[in-house]
Amino acid sequence: MSNENYKVLVVDDEPDIVEILTYNLKKEGYQVDSATDGRAAVEKAKEMEPDLMLLDIMMPIMDGVEVCRQVKEVLKLEETHVIFLTARAEEYSEVAAFDVGADDYITKPVKPRALMKRIERIFTRKSNGGAEDDNVVKIGPFVIDKSSYTLYISGEPMSLPKKEFELIYFLAQSPNKVFSRDELLQNIWGTDVYVLARTVDVHIRRVREKIGDAYIKTVKGVGYKFNNDGD
Repeated sequence: MSNENYKVLVVDDEPDIVEILTYNLKKEGYQVDSATDGRAAVEKAKEMEPDLMLLDIMMPIMDGVEVCRQVKEVLKLEETHVIFLTARAEEYSEVAAFDVGADDYITKPVKPRALMKRIERIFTRKSNGGAEDDNVVKIGPFVIDKSSYTLYISGEPMSLPKKEFELIYFLAQSPNKVFSRDELLQNIWGTDVYVLARTVDVHIRRVREKIGDAYIKTVKGVGYKFNNDGD
């Protein structure tokens, strides 16, 4: 499906940001509309039925988290993708965003080219019926191939021990989503094996030693996430 078939709603109370995002989205061929406060955003979403919302958090009348919650409660909008763009970097804001159904959370200043790539990735997954190749994750400089348990960094193969590979593969499947240690233990080690939460920390440290510190970030008091930007 071409970009012109996708509708994007830009929601931000800063006109300069709305203008920049609208320009870049239209340049990529998307249909674009905008709103500058939370209440208007909900009404515009009901009218427009966007495929994606770019949503600020701190806005007049209604904040972005509440906007997302209300939008997701509308039956015809429950499949609308949401990317939060915000100056707020607090952990609780990020967790709240994902709790109400966000697909991504990006702190300002926004890098338009990187944002366009993230949007492209969401719509590519959508056009493929919501699924990509189950065995391969392509993100940033990485290709993570589960069929061969091989990590490629800028085309160069790297072999990792099984649990280290499964850890980076799992995190990279949901970039910028925060997972607690318990969630990582359950999804990677399973419930039949008794391991300590400290095991996750050790494996995270080993993976960072091999790929660098920029890609797997600690969200203090919450858990870990794969940082898509690598910044």
